[in-house]
Amino acid sequence: MAKTPPPRFVIVQQQPDKRPYIWTAVGVVWALSLIVAWLWSQSLAAPRLPKLTAELETTKRELRDRQNQLDRLAQREATLQRSDQISRAANKQVQGSLAQREEEISDLRADVAFYERLVGATAPAKGLNVHSVEFKPETGGTWHYQIVLTQNLNRGAVSSGGLQFQVEGVRGGKLAAIGWDELHQKSKAPAQDYSFRYFQQVDGSVMLPAGFTPQRVRISLRGENASIDQHFAWKSGVTVNGET
Repeated sequence: MAKTPPPRFVIVQQQPDKRPYIWTAVGVVWALSLIVAWLWSQSLAAPRLPKLTAELETTKRELRDRQNQLDRLAQREATLQRSDQISRAANKQVQGSLAQREEEISDLRADVAFYERLVGATAPAKGLNVHSVEFKPETGGTWHYQIVLTQNLNRGAVSSGGLQFQVEGVRGGKLAAIGWDELHQKSKAPAQDYSFRYFQQVDGSVMLPAGFTPQRVRISLRGENASIDQHFAWKSGVTVNGET
């Protein structure tokens, strides 16, 4: 009896690969652990969450209120500063105006006193006269003069004529007199006209030569019925105490 040869192929039943199932199970367990951890943490924090949220909203409202209050205070401070600046400027302007008015009142009082002495019933009757002479230095080396002429002898009558003066002093160690033409730095300078009933202020500017020291001023008035010469002493830029 012939032997049957052994089969060349053997069928072996292969076991299924379980690794995918294992990894899937591990993933599911990990996800479940995360879910459980989140739920647990939420269960712990949940009781305080509404309180914290309310406190946060309250803090935000208080912060907005404080910011609004700061804005209002800043606006009020700016308004007060502006008001203070306006008040200071107005006060300074008022003080300047008051000082100017006081100076004007003082000048008017002096003028009134002068007029009262000039035309008052007790004032001595006096013809054409140089009441006062004043010289003040100006920029550029010139001198501004103011000469006040008066008369109350013939009230209502008009005194008119021409005024000239010369300045006497020392130049180069010698006595010298600076005449009307040299004071105006031109030849044949016309006399300064005057015409008034009671008084008149005559003014102008002249130039003193370099190196000249003034000592006296001689005022000459020449009119239709008057010819007067008066001397005034020069003291610190102002001449006083007129003498005929």
